[in-house]
Order: sequence, then structure tokens, then C-alpha cells
Amino acid sequence: MTMNKNTVLAWATYIMIFVGITLIALGAFRYDDVAGWGFAAVGIGFFANAWVFNALKGRV
Repeated sequence: MTMNKNTVLAWATYIMIFVGITLIALGAFRYDDVAGWGFAAVGIGFFANAWVFNALKGRV
């Protein structure tokens, strides 16, 4: 399996989705105070970046 630019972007997208889900889960289940909102907001930001990486596949 060769690692071309589309494969690298696909792996980056999967990793960012996993980290985003983890951060949202931390915000929802681990932290009950204001820090939970911060974790959830950063998790949503990871989803937005993963969406951009997915849109870039085949164009870069």
C-alpha cells in the first residue's frame, strides 16, 4: 500500500474524527462544569477540520 496524498488525508480525517468523538465524550461524561463545554467545542472544531480534509481529497 503506497501512501499518496489522498491516503494521508483519509488517515488524517479518520484520526481527527476519533479525537473529536473522544473530546466530545470527555466534555459530556467526564467534566460537569464549564470545562466540559470547552472540550465539546474543541471536539466540534476537530469535526470541522476533518470535514475540510475530506473535501480536499482529490483536489490537492
